[in-house]
Amino acid sequence: MATSNDIKNGAVLKLEGQLWNTLEFQHVKPGKGGAFIRTKLKNVTSGKVVDKTFNAGAKVEFATVDRSDYQFLYADGDDYIFMDLRDYDQITVPAEIVGDAANYLLESATVTIAMHEGTPLYLELPPSVVLEITYTEPGLQGDRSNAGTKAATVETGHEIQVPLFVDQGTKVKVNTSTGEYLGRVTD
Repeated sequence: MATSNDIKNGAVLKLEGQLWNTLEFQHVKPGKGGAFIRTKLKNVTSGKVVDKTFNAGAKVEFATVDRSDYQFLYADGDDYIFMDLRDYDQITVPAEIVGDAANYLLESATVTIAMHEGTPLYLELPPSVVLEITYTEPGLQGDRSNAGTKAATVETGHEIQVPLFVDQGTKVKVNTSTGEYLGRVTD
């Protein structure tokens, strides 16, 4: 069993029978009293985020999580089929685990899937993806009612906000954590 001093970003802890992913940690040594570790933890199954403090040196249990690269093959109803890039085995991941990542998944896209005892826990997307705009209204010059942005639908069916000058058929770079437009991409 490890101690709280071993906590790092991305470490998965097993607390009270549940798995928690470490989003942030900070080692604090106050002038008076003992040191402690302040963490921000995200429940792997529910997505709930909590702040938790551990005394320095306190015993904590780490979960064994394997992260591997997988290629997205196709969606089958509420399930998503991925292929392990090491041994070409296919796995099925339920829509609840894929979550909002489905908004940025294209066929043959590479993602990292975290597995615990053979069960998929969550997907890690690259920081940004390139998607093509499949539908958007023409931008009207002088229309600044929306701070110079308009709605656009990308090839995955997800809607994002883009500047007025972006047209249908344009490839754009999108931030996968916030859904923000990052810029146009030229081939």
